[in-house]
Formats: sequence, C-alpha cells, structure tokens
Amino acid sequence: MNAQPRKPTNLSLDATLLAEAKELKVNLSRAAEEGVRSAVASAKAAQWKAENAAALRSSNAYVDKHGLPLDSFRHF
Repeated sequence: MNAQPRKPTNLSLDATLLAEAKELKVNLSRAAEEGVRSAVASAKAAQWKAENAAALRSSNAYVDKHGLPLDSFRHF
C-alpha cells in the first residue's frame, strides 16, 4: 500500500461485523482505510458532478441539437 503516515483513530463498528472480521482475521485498519478511501472517491465524484452540472447539461443539449462532433467520420 502507501507509505503514508498513519494516525490512530477510534471507530464504532457493528458488533456482529467486528466479531466476524476478527474470526476471519481481517485487518481492520486496512479494511477501514479502503472503505474510507472508497467513500471519499464517491463523495469527490458526486461533488464534481454537482459543480459541473451546468456544463454537462450544456454539452448534452448541444449533442441533442447538433449530433456528435465528427460523427460523419465514424465507420460503425
């Protein structure tokens, strides 16, 4: 993984899930880090979509009205 510095953190987890993870010897720190990384990526994607919604609507409206640029060059 990354050689980034780590910071101890307290988490509250579902007791049943925690018991299963311990039984299966899941590395909780790594699993939590992967989950947080995924949640951050999803939040960034949602934020980008919200910030660029007007541009996306404008681009889609252009394609709806004029078709895809360079469409005449497609051979499929």
